[in-house]
Amino acid sequence: MFDLHVHAAPDVRPRLGDDRQVLTWYAEAGFTGCVLKAHYDATVGRAAAAAAGAGLRAYGGQVLNRHVGGINPAAVAAALMMGARVIWMPTEDAHTQRAAGLPRLCGQRPDLPDVTYAVPPVDWSVEQRVRDVLALVAEFDAVLATGHLSGPEVAWLLTAAREAGVRRVLLTHPGYLVPGLSAAETRQLTDLGAYAEVTAVQLLDEPGAAAALAAFVREVGYERIVLSSDTGQPHNPTPPEALHRLVDALAAEGLDRKALLACASEIPERLVTP
Repeated sequence: MFDLHVHAAPDVRPRLGDDRQVLTWYAEAGFTGCVLKAHYDATVGRAAAAAAGAGLRAYGGQVLNRHVGGINPAAVAAALMMGARVIWMPTEDAHTQRAAGLPRLCGQRPDLPDVTYAVPPVDWSVEQRVRDVLALVAEFDAVLATGHLSGPEVAWLLTAAREAGVRRVLLTHPGYLVPGLSAAETRQLTDLGAYAEVTAVQLLDEPGAAAALAAFVREVGYERIVLSSDTGQPHNPTPPEALHRLVDALAAEGLDRKALLACASEIPERLVTP
């Protein structure tokens, strides 16, 4: 299996394990690799250091949050030149995060100004910067992940990404709290060539979510679904255990286990591997 979305220490919030510990858990569970994600840190160098001698692949990326000034082509260029495989649009500093009352850095540090980020059609002032970012992602054939942007922003972004020549697009947990898209809305976006992520955190944090998640996968279609953990929180199981729990829960709802395992292995690994 291959986990496309995991959080590890060091971080601005407590995590279950550091980079090396997380990769050790994956190796012991027979995983082939993972993508390390941090809302407020580039993870390219961390992934390379943690993977040395670990016997599996680890990739990193860059999230366009407050620590890099939001939609910042220079930060994207630097990350991609160092080997980043995923560029995420704003997550915790997206305007949707504030509207939903979800965790943000300025919530932990009230001395920081309250700043959020958006892209067209919510904020047209950053259009050129977004297009510059998309051109870089296309040049390096990396993965564009939509972060916590709203549905209209994601729809605009996917059209702009296709115009820029971006070949790899991941809808970041579209059915979760943010952006909270329906399966039908998500299917419209995957029809444009994107993959949709379903995470173990959705299962673990939302009691009784298994049936709804299974219905979501059925409507979107296995071939466009990526299963990942999005774990690393101290109160959740280890990332490999969390991802296995997600597969088991969806299979218990009648979904095809072999197809689910592909969504947690071949599909995400193929999406991110150069």
